[in-house]
This record gives sequence, structure tokens and C-alpha cells, in this order.
Amino acid sequence: MAGIYDAVLLVSFGGPDGPDDVMPFLENVLRGRNVPRERMLEVAEHYHHFGGRSPINAQNVALIEALRKELAAHGPDLPVYWGNRNWHPLLADTLREMADNGIKRVAAFVTSAYSSYSGCRQYRENIAAACASLGDRAPRVDKLRVFFNHPGFVGPMAANLSRSLAAFPADQRAATPVLFTAHSIPLSMAESCRYLAQLREACRLVATEAGVTTWELVFQSRSGPPTQPWLEPDVCDSIRALHADGHDRVVVAPIGFISDHMEVLYDLDTEAADLCQSLGMKFQRTATVGTAPAFVTMIRDLIAERHTESTERLAVGDLPASHDVCPLDCCPAPQRPAAATGGPGGGRPGSPPAEPSR
Repeated sequence: MAGIYDAVLLVSFGGPDGPDDVMPFLENVLRGRNVPRERMLEVAEHYHHFGGRSPINAQNVALIEALRKELAAHGPDLPVYWGNRNWHPLLADTLREMADNGIKRVAAFVTSAYSSYSGCRQYRENIAAACASLGDRAPRVDKLRVFFNHPGFVGPMAANLSRSLAAFPADQRAATPVLFTAHSIPLSMAESCRYLAQLREACRLVATEAGVTTWELVFQSRSGPPTQPWLEPDVCDSIRALHADGHDRVVVAPIGFISDHMEVLYDLDTEAADLCQSLGMKFQRTATVGTAPAFVTMIRDLIAERHTESTERLAVGDLPASHDVCPLDCCPAPQRPAAATGGPGGGRPGSPPAEPSR
């Protein structure tokens, strides 16, 4: 498949590989923020609870291997590199390696399905900074579009949701409430991007395909000072509200994420699951898309449409496919409070820092 790219770059958040990496990783994530060290130590305990190792790295390795096989089998047959925002392999190191290998033009897949500063623009800024350090040797990097309404994302998520509902007796499934969860972001960020609209559309598409009529979009993993307004309601607050309304079961579907990384394992599989147990509610957590074949094929499709400069953009639902090239004013950075001292988990103490997708 002849085209314009020399390589593919998978861009992600990164996470510690072992206990000794936890604090250096958190220092990378929180650099430039006025976060007390005791708050960092509190968050670090969440990683140590899982052996000091974030699952996101192994999950990215698995996704890259699946994508390499997909591209080799169906084209475009391009090498796949990997660079992270906050931990090894760091974007600057990966782009230097690509420049050393003679790579000139790159299609970048970011592990975030939605538009926002932290989920899109900040990654573009990270890529630009890494390229700037290379001067004229830097490859040109084009970020692929967000994929919240691509059938290769919606379909696997709907299938996973259907499997979660199947854990309940058939006569209970229609009345079982579903909470779609996504990473909360500051209202100042949400008001200047399409994050919320895209999330609502993705929820609607997945719910419709899975035959779900009772659902709500909720949020998790907020970080920052309690005085700063973030998207609500929190998933645990919504679980309590369902219990107060007489519900004895719930399905939580992390539609804001593509893999079962730390925020899913801690905020949902630990905190939300423990809350349900304490309330006597049955809890099912829907799997993320991970390396579902349709999702891997979707990544190939996103690469191919740009590689061949096709004008076709596959999308389902009421919103159009996202743009290929972000406008200069797209998803601006949020306004930070003057005294942002709450640190990670300001809203619910101890929440781990964000891992994609957001």
C-alpha cells in the first residue's frame, strides 16, 4: 500500500515498571504543580498496592504487537514505535531513535478516544517539544483523529457491555442500571472542547447497540484541589444514589478508557467494587476494548485513511468523524487555580494520576 508515511508511533501516558519507578514517575507527572510530597506518597501507595507496576505498559506492548501483525497482514506494512508522555520509553527518546533510523513522516496514534486538552492537545504539544529538540532531523508527526464514534471502538465496547449484563438473570437485565465512566476533567477544560459531547454520543451508541435503555454518564479519577469544579457526578456517588433508589445491582462500563490500567483497577475494581459490596449491591465491571480484533483493525483503518490520503472517514451516529488536523485554538489548556495545592485526588483523596484514555 503506497502512501505518505514511513512509520507509526503509538503515544501513551506511561507508568512505573516497578516499585523504584513509582516516585520518579509521579514527579514527572506532577512537575510544575504545587503538590505536597505527602500527597504524592499517598498516591504512590496505590501503585505499591499492585506491586509498584502499572499495567498500562504491558497493555501497550500487547496492543503494539497486535497492530504490527495487523499491518503486516493487511497493510500498510509500516514499523511501529512507542513513546510515552511520562515514563520510558519517553517520546523524546523514541523520536530521536526514529530520526536516527531515517524516519521522515509519522502517523501517531494516541491512546485517547476523545478531544480535550489532556487527551489530545497536550500530546500534540509533547510531540512538538520532542521534535523541537531534534531540530532539522525531526520527522513530521501527524496525529490521527480521535475515534469515539468509530465502529471499531463502539462495537467491541457494546459486546463487552452485553457480556457484563449476561452475568445477571435474563429477567433482570433490562432493569439493570449501567454507569458509563470516564475521567473527570476541570469544567474550564470541558467548556472549551468537545469531550462531553463526544462521551455522551459514545455512550448512546454503545448503549443502543447493546440494547441498554437505563444508563448514565458518570465520572471518576478526578485530581486537583477541591475548590476547582470538575465534571460530575462521581461514580461512587452515583452508586450510592442507585442504592438509595432501591437498586441492588449495577454495571460499570469504563467507556473513557481503552485498557484496564491503574485507574480502572483502583477506582473501579477496588473502590467502586468495595462500595457495592458494603452496600450489598451486585457489581459488574465491563472490560475495556484492549486488543479486541475490531479495535486493532480500527487503528489500521485510521492509519490507512491518512496514509493513502483518502477522503473517506468511517463513523457512526449523529456526530461527524473528527477532523484530521486540529485548529490552532482547539482544546486550549484549562485555567489553573492560583493555589492549586490539592494534588492528585483532591476530590476523592488518593486517586492515582491520569492514565489514558481521557
